[in-house]
Amino acid sequence: MDSGRAVAQRRWRAVSARGLELRRAAARAAGRVPAPWLYVVGVFLGTKIVLSVVGVLALSAFDEVPWAPPPDETTMREQQRAVSGHRALALWFAWDSFLYDHLAQLPLDEPWRDFGFPLLYPFLARPLAPLLGGDTALALLLVANVAFLLMLFYAHRLGERLLGDDAAARRVVRYLVLLPAGFLFQAALTESLFLCLALATFYYAERRRWLLVGVVGFFLALSRSVGFFVVLPLALVLLRQHGYRLGPRAWWGYVRAGWPLALLPAGWLTFMAFCRWQSGDWFAYKHAQERGWGIRVQNPLAVLWHGLTDSPPRDALRVWVAVLVLVVLVAGARRLGLPYLVYGLTMVMVPLSMGPPVYKSLLRYLIAVFPVGLVLARWARHAGVDAWLTAALALLQGALFVTWLAYWTHFII
Repeated sequence: MDSGRAVAQRRWRAVSARGLELRRAAARAAGRVPAPWLYVVGVFLGTKIVLSVVGVLALSAFDEVPWAPPPDETTMREQQRAVSGHRALALWFAWDSFLYDHLAQLPLDEPWRDFGFPLLYPFLARPLAPLLGGDTALALLLVANVAFLLMLFYAHRLGERLLGDDAAARRVVRYLVLLPAGFLFQAALTESLFLCLALATFYYAERRRWLLVGVVGFFLALSRSVGFFVVLPLALVLLRQHGYRLGPRAWWGYVRAGWPLALLPAGWLTFMAFCRWQSGDWFAYKHAQERGWGIRVQNPLAVLWHGLTDSPPRDALRVWVAVLVLVVLVAGARRLGLPYLVYGLTMVMVPLSMGPPVYKSLLRYLIAVFPVGLVLARWARHAGVDAWLTAALALLQGALFVTWLAYWTHFII
């Protein structure tokens, strides 16, 4: 009896020792992983799981609802089914996603006729598609989600550098994910790719790695038309680093350090040159936007005022969200600094310059205004404020996500 008990105790001690050793090995492995990645991957997987589960359950519930989808959006549901029979994947495709899929499939050895979108996003999917059985739609979704993960990493790094500590950087990441239409970062759209590249350029600019800023900025300008405007706030980062000094010697220092910033407008000029080569028209993109969506450059302040005073209620509601973003930017301007204020204002005003057609996509464009996350992270240093703000943003995004799932996508994109 005692011998059996002794054997059991020895076995238990051996198992406990092995378990302790495994835990120590896991801790050592985790210690080798750069600190931001543990949190960033956790946020990425957490949001992915929660939104996927909510999405599938909500879509199942909407199957019995006669108004979901509305009559003008039944085509999109059919397109989603053609993309994938799995709802957890198909729900992340809407409107522009199918146009990007089309661009990713167009033969490169034939004349190009589609100039309505910059080409970085669909062209990144091209080399991945053969690895996925030729599925360009799945390749687009993979590109968007890898960009989303990297976006969170650069948001943490930049937040830590600007706000000074890991806790504040984590709040920046959380608030970016919780922006009203933040679920679009996981969709087969350009949002995550654009913001990933934008955050990377600012992070490397703050570290004075200007050649890397220029290289990343070149691709930023190819990801969305507003991308080359980011050269302005980046130039302000350069000026701030040199004390905003003026004079011939100072200007030579700016040119010597910041010449790679010229790669941002060069990125957009590359797309214009592609348009010229394929169509004979440097402005084929602009003309395609005018024909397809009625977009014409206008005074953004006039468009903002029109949205508030002379638009249907749902358009006015979206414009009020833009006003709220502007209020947050201005209220946090002193802490943000001029470069980030200018970036935020640019990301609001340039889309508004497209005219009233932008109203239906305004919530989508506003999630590119990452300085809002910096301001909110500063304001939410108190745990109670942080908890209430997180809950409020989560509820708001949940309501918009359900709107998306009910196929009222034109309210968001």
